[in-house]
Amino acid sequence: MPEWFSLSWFWPSQFMAYSWENSWALWLGLVLPLVLFIRRALLSKSRQRFEVALSLKTFAQDRTVWLRHLLKLFLALAYSLIIIALARPQQNNERLERWTEGIDIIIALDISESMQIQDFKPNRLEVAKKVANNFISGRFQDRIGLVLFAGDAFAPLPPTTDYDMLKAYISDLNFDLIPKGGTAIGSALAVATSRMMDSKSKSKVVLLISDGENTAGNIDPETAASLAKDENIKVYTIAVGRDGQVPVGVDAFGRTQYTDNALDETTLRNIAANCDGEFFRATNASALQSIFDKINAYEKSEIKENRYVDTKDFYHIYLVWGMLFFLVWLALKSSYLANPLED
Repeated sequence: MPEWFSLSWFWPSQFMAYSWENSWALWLGLVLPLVLFIRRALLSKSRQRFEVALSLKTFAQDRTVWLRHLLKLFLALAYSLIIIALARPQQNNERLERWTEGIDIIIALDISESMQIQDFKPNRLEVAKKVANNFISGRFQDRIGLVLFAGDAFAPLPPTTDYDMLKAYISDLNFDLIPKGGTAIGSALAVATSRMMDSKSKSKVVLLISDGENTAGNIDPETAASLAKDENIKVYTIAVGRDGQVPVGVDAFGRTQYTDNALDETTLRNIAANCDGEFFRATNASALQSIFDKINAYEKSEIKENRYVDTKDFYHIYLVWGMLFFLVWLALKSSYLANPLED
């Protein structure tokens, strides 16, 4: 069956899906019938008529008289469809390709016992996990990896663009992954640096999140920072938590327990300064989110786009239908359905 031979071409939904290359033709389709009607009205007195005396009863019983209207119908359809074809209905299928050179990012996250402190609700780690996942959702084609540290440091996930897997892993983090106590900031930065040594990216970034000073590990933070600088890695350090009395949980009677907390910012400040990054301090969840938003804006890679538009014309469908109705009208014009005294 030919492509044009289908009534689906006349469904309203089909017309709603079109864009019109020559939309002015649609206005012509509205104006021209009005002009023809006015012309017909002005010339109506000069028409030749063939008067036949018929009784009203005979006329009412002769239903074939309604067939004369078919000529006008076919001509109107032909006219309308040719106008539609002239308006050139189209459908545009747009395809968008986006790409970027991308940035390699390592999130180094402290999961030591002190991250259980509840000055962030429900605790520091849970807030850091949520904010880190929000940060990942805002990236495009950047390779993001993860380093975890407490008394030791390890990299469970290398830099990847599989953001769903990465966010799922972060959501499932807990304090049991590293049994050894302490905070190995230097080791964490060294592990992150080693993960990026083979990176071909022009921009390499480490986001180091911790709430304490370096108390463990087999490499000091200054040495780790020097290694990172040699690899052209920019390091942003984020200290989380408040100083002073902070809640750590409840006792058996439901009473909130507090402990003294003092965060040593010096190590984290020095790392950021040595690695061309920036130091931040977050004392609540909204501040931590704002810090990640700021870093996200700092480290935006240029996203390039190519748009491909595939345009398909459908004017030939309506032109075929219009010509078909015109030919039918032309054939019937010489039949008994037409008025022989009117051209």
